[in-house]
Amino acid sequence: MNMFNDLTTASATDGGTGTKASIASGFGGASQTYDSASRLQKAMGDTLLSRIPESFRPESVLDLGCGTGWFTRKLTARFPEARVTGADLSPGMLAQAEAATDRADVNWLNADAEQLPLADQSVDLVFSNLMVQWSQQPEVVLAECQRVLRPGGLLVMSTLVDGTLRELKQAWAKADPGQPHVNRFVPAEHWRSLTRATLTGSELALSPIRLRYDTPMALNRELKHLGAVFKGEERRRTVTAPGRFRAMCRAYPGVRSGQVFATYEAGWLYWQKPTAG
Repeated sequence: MNMFNDLTTASATDGGTGTKASIASGFGGASQTYDSASRLQKAMGDTLLSRIPESFRPESVLDLGCGTGWFTRKLTARFPEARVTGADLSPGMLAQAEAATDRADVNWLNADAEQLPLADQSVDLVFSNLMVQWSQQPEVVLAECQRVLRPGGLLVMSTLVDGTLRELKQAWAKADPGQPHVNRFVPAEHWRSLTRATLTGSELALSPIRLRYDTPMALNRELKHLGAVFKGEERRRTVTAPGRFRAMCRAYPGVRSGQVFATYEAGWLYWQKPTAG
């Protein structure tokens, strides 16, 4: 395998630059390496778990965008009496999740978050960690969560907004001007407006997370192992030349001092569905 394959081009909102099939395929292809590379995903998911009140006792739990089932397993451990469903667009991820899960009563569902095959008001807790940013229509995903939640049910969701991977974007802009290489995410203002309009009274917490990497190529490899590789319309149709990767590495902020960081603009959404009356 050529280590200089372009690993960073993707579209967070799909927006005509990717397809659901390519997203599912990309993540499915990374199902064996995802857990070893998902330190951001684990940190953000743990934050979501910590915000679920100790007194909350759901009968039905949905892990939406469950991936390898890392948090599905944590949810089954925390809520052993609940009916737990792990849903994902990628069959490959679901196969990995099922193989790694001991409990036979977990329901694995191959589903599109924009069209959930679940009944209205059938879920008490929707947990969704770093999935919604890959949706073409995040407002539809939010509306689906609202639909399937019972009154009093809880939605906890994490996402990434514009400014994520800004250092990588800056380096590529110098190394390969005019050619997009880095994931695009919606602005925080847009996400706030979206959540306010769809989920009245929801709470959105935004805070940057900085992760350290040995080199820019280590960041590049991590993105590959996460499956964040999608072929968009703006992507160069040939393999990115090794010289461009070397130029990107030289241009990466802080590389000369050995302090290589990547910034992730993280968002956590919390919403409890109003009870009737």
